[in-house]
Amino acid sequence: MRGVEPVLFDRPGPRGRRRIVVATVLAVLALAALLLLAIRQFDVHGQLAADKWRPFTQWPIMSFLLNGLKYTILVTLLCTVISMPAGAVIALGRLSKRRWVSWPAVAFTEIFRSLPTMLLILVFLLALPPVGLNLPTIWKLAVPICLTGSATIAEVFRAGILALERGQTEAAYAIGMRYGQAMRLVILPQVIRPLLPLLLVQLINLLKDSTLGYVVTYSELLYSGKILGEYVHAPIQTYLVVAALYMIVNWLITRLAHLIERRQGRLPRFRTRQVEDATAVTAAAE
Repeated sequence: MRGVEPVLFDRPGPRGRRRIVVATVLAVLALAALLLLAIRQFDVHGQLAADKWRPFTQWPIMSFLLNGLKYTILVTLLCTVISMPAGAVIALGRLSKRRWVSWPAVAFTEIFRSLPTMLLILVFLLALPPVGLNLPTIWKLAVPICLTGSATIAEVFRAGILALERGQTEAAYAIGMRYGQAMRLVILPQVIRPLLPLLLVQLINLLKDSTLGYVVTYSELLYSGKILGEYVHAPIQTYLVVAALYMIVNWLITRLAHLIERRQGRLPRFRTRQVEDATAVTAAAE
């Protein structure tokens, strides 16, 4: 149906929106109270003393942390570049009518969605090197994250495809498209846009999974913070600075997603001739 944007969940009504507002206000007040309590406790125990924070005003110290942030962003981008396309392909495979394609996709999704990323990292760190598969440090971290991340992203894509009106696929078949053409030219262009917020959440999850790099001694931000905290004898202050850096990066990712959404809203929606024909067939069928 034209003029109706597909969504993955029911929009809340007036009463539901009021409950959301009330819950949000209460949550913010509770977090503010906890923050004030934490600051008071830090002050009582001398953790706010100037000499505890002075090392973080020196460039060599901050340069060390920023170098760790660089490696965090590097492994996150690497996992994103691999997991996003892999997740889309796995989702398409799971929706295929050919069992020899769908069954392996289902097995992959169910297995790697169930396994903790930490367990997979330990497998690549401890179990595989004795049998001759000893990957570089960055890949001991990236491969497990990509396996679990692509399985989760595959479910996001599958949910988006199933939420789209069935008539879009039927219209594509009606004009002679094959399964792959229908997905590439009709379905995916319409699915990716509403899925952008969920894909953003997965990107942030990949960033947070990179903190497991300490297991393989990969020099990401959290591992660098652990080393620095021991060196300057200020672990609490170091971890607070590290947390602030993570929040800044996540905020920047969120802002970038909002900018992309606004830009997409100003640009005309992309449509190939095949998509226009498919829409016309759907309208005629209705």
